[in-house]
Parts: sequence; C-alpha cells; structure tokens
Amino acid sequence: MVEQETISALAPRLAEEIRDKLIAGELKPGQRLSEAALSAGLDVSRNSLREAFRLLTKENLLRHEPNRGVFVATPSMASIIDIYRVRRMIECQALAKAYPKHPAVARMRSAVERATVARDAKDWSTVGSENMVFHAAIVDLADSQRLNAFYAQIAAELRLSFGLLADPELLHAPYVDLNASIVEKLEAGSTAEASAALESYLIQSERTVLAAFSRIDKGK
Repeated sequence: MVEQETISALAPRLAEEIRDKLIAGELKPGQRLSEAALSAGLDVSRNSLREAFRLLTKENLLRHEPNRGVFVATPSMASIIDIYRVRRMIECQALAKAYPKHPAVARMRSAVERATVARDAKDWSTVGSENMVFHAAIVDLADSQRLNAFYAQIAAELRLSFGLLADPELLHAPYVDLNASIVEKLEAGSTAEASAALESYLIQSERTVLAAFSRIDKGK
C-alpha cells in the first residue's frame, strides 16, 4: 500500500519531467524509450516510471506496443490540425487581452533574443526550444494555472509535430523575426495587432507542418 501511494504521488512529477523533455525536443517521434535508461537517469523505480508512461499515453504523447515497449507518439494530421485550432483560441485571446507590462512580456523578449543568437549560429534545436518558451509566455499572459497546465500538454504534442520536419530551418528561421514583431506590438500596447499577427503566423506555421507531414505520409 505504501509503495503504491509513493508511485501514485511520484508519477505525475515524472510525467512532467518527461513532458519537458518532449517540449525541449530531446525525445523524437517514434523513438523507443528505454525503461532501464530512463529509470536510472531520473533515479526512480521502474514501477513509478511505468505509471508515468501510463499517464503520458493517456495524453497521446506516448504509445505502448505489446511485446515491443513504449514509444514516443507520432502526431496524426488530425491532431496537428486540432493543436493549431486550440493554439489560435488560447494564444490569440491571451494576446488580445494582455497587459503590456505583464512580467511574461519580458520572458517573451528574452526568448526572442536567445533565439536570434541561436539562429545566427544555425542552432535550430535551440531556436525551436526558445520558440516554445515564447509561446508558453504568451499563455502566461492569461494568468491561468489551468491554461498553463493544459498548454504544457499541447506544447509537447506540438514539439513532436516539429520533429516531423527534415529541415528544421524551414520551420524555425522565419518565426524569430515574427516573434520579435509580436513583442514590439505588445510592448507598444497594440494588443489587437499583436493578436492578428499571431493568428496569421499560426496559420502559416500549420501549413508548413502539415505539408511536411504530407510528404512523410506519401513516402511510406
């Protein structure tokens, strides 16, 4: 009983750590996860890790294949469309109603600055990670812990969809300057313009990811 209570208490934290790895791009779509390696790396029991796997499977971030193991999920075209629909609803509204002096605006600005340095170095993994930080900060503008928790799951699925692109520069390079433009509009108090710019941006990003997915699908 005590062991089960410990596992139940620990699993959500483990799931969060693995979800953070997905958001950071450390785990790729279709990658097989090693129980031994992860349990050693996270310093937890395999039973606790299996419970975390179960939670993340319910979130469609992992998938279990009998007799083969646990794998990082590969987003479907339908899930990508749904993710972007949700993003437009949450992020555009957060920007439209944002307070320009909100602390999250400074985090958006810092993410843009770090992404600019990484872009110049052609470090596309870091550019992608800073882009995730940027958009999480947009959600922070709404001051809702429930939205933040929900968006963490969406962000993990989103980063998996980015992993479908053979050329990450194609996806990430154009958006560094677009992110900078959105911050500038927000800092100037032009929240409606910032929201409209983000909506156009997300439509463009969705098309890029779906096109990449379509090419993969045809190659099967």
